[in-house]
Amino acid sequence: MNYYEPLLLTPGPTPVPNEINHAMALPMVGHRSLDFEAIAKEAFANLKPIFGTNNDVMILTSSGTSVLEASMLNIVNPDDHFVIIVSGAFGNRFKQIAETYYQNVHVYDVEWGKAVDVEEFTTYLSSLEHKITAVFTQFCETSTAVLHPVAQLGKAIKEVDETIYYVVDGVSCIGAVDVDLERDNIDVLVSGSQKALMLPPGLAFVAYNHRALQRFKEVTTPRFYLNLNKYHDSLQQNTTPFTPNVGLFRAVNAYADLVKYEGFANTISRHCTIRDALRVALSALDLELLVEDAYASPTVTAFIPRDKEELNHIKSTLKSQFNITIAGGQGKLKGTILRIGHMGKVSPFDILAVVTALEIILSDYRKVNYIGKATSKYTEVIYHDASNISI
Repeated sequence: MNYYEPLLLTPGPTPVPNEINHAMALPMVGHRSLDFEAIAKEAFANLKPIFGTNNDVMILTSSGTSVLEASMLNIVNPDDHFVIIVSGAFGNRFKQIAETYYQNVHVYDVEWGKAVDVEEFTTYLSSLEHKITAVFTQFCETSTAVLHPVAQLGKAIKEVDETIYYVVDGVSCIGAVDVDLERDNIDVLVSGSQKALMLPPGLAFVAYNHRALQRFKEVTTPRFYLNLNKYHDSLQQNTTPFTPNVGLFRAVNAYADLVKYEGFANTISRHCTIRDALRVALSALDLELLVEDAYASPTVTAFIPRDKEELNHIKSTLKSQFNITIAGGQGKLKGTILRIGHMGKVSPFDILAVVTALEIILSDYRKVNYIGKATSKYTEVIYHDASNISI
């Protein structure tokens, strides 16, 4: 059977809507021109509600990892003590960045597949003998599909010491979650373009409050391309300090138009409904979920096949027979889990396709009839929540 249209369901990059592709295909303009300044001004402002900030959002032409690094280099001085929460591969990346530049790094390990326990972390933070400058964490740990309780964590950190800077990596969930920097006590929030923002890879974003902006000016840690003061100075002139990806700046504005049309609250609801429906469907297929319901990400779901052979069979057969691409595990979870991305340009019917394919694959592989079992559970959730999502 031939499936003409590939279905990309990795946790990034994600499918790109036609409207965004069309925006990127428009004729090039000079990146030091009034034409680009108009594009950039609109893009900086358009991201504000998505990031939950009243300040224009900085845009870097670089990968998501660049703003993980930038968020550290612009907040932490060389001799400062600070904490990294590590609960998966991308928390570990924060740790690797930290240990490249700094000596006084305190690592708080969380079991992979679990969310940070706010009370336990608060106890740990209070027990440290040094003055702590900042706490760094993921919002959604992409490698495990855990959504951390970021708002509760921010409140608890500020109760321990209101001067601590709270820095959050939102690369794999911004665009699909409700976030507010002031409400959630976040000082710096970073993200990348190729996940829930449904853009191609190549842009990175920094949202910040006024306190963080002042800190950027005071920090003495050496940096050049990742000096956020340069980006903020240029932002005020509706431009960038270095050559921008003009097409992707246009794509940001096309993305904003799509979100305005759907309504951002509806965008968030759509992601949550698809998550809930997929989790019910996977359970109906006797596939164990890695993350408990309370901390399940609305953008990626991780499940555990019965053994490595089944895992490899599912992943390869989805690709070879159904033209559907999903992701395996990373780091400690490599060869143990599979991950289905459901963010950005995704509808309930996109995920219904992978649920149907899994029914067929597992019925054949396990010699158990799953046909209709998962799809019925899936569509029941979609039907119940149909009034809250755009299909």
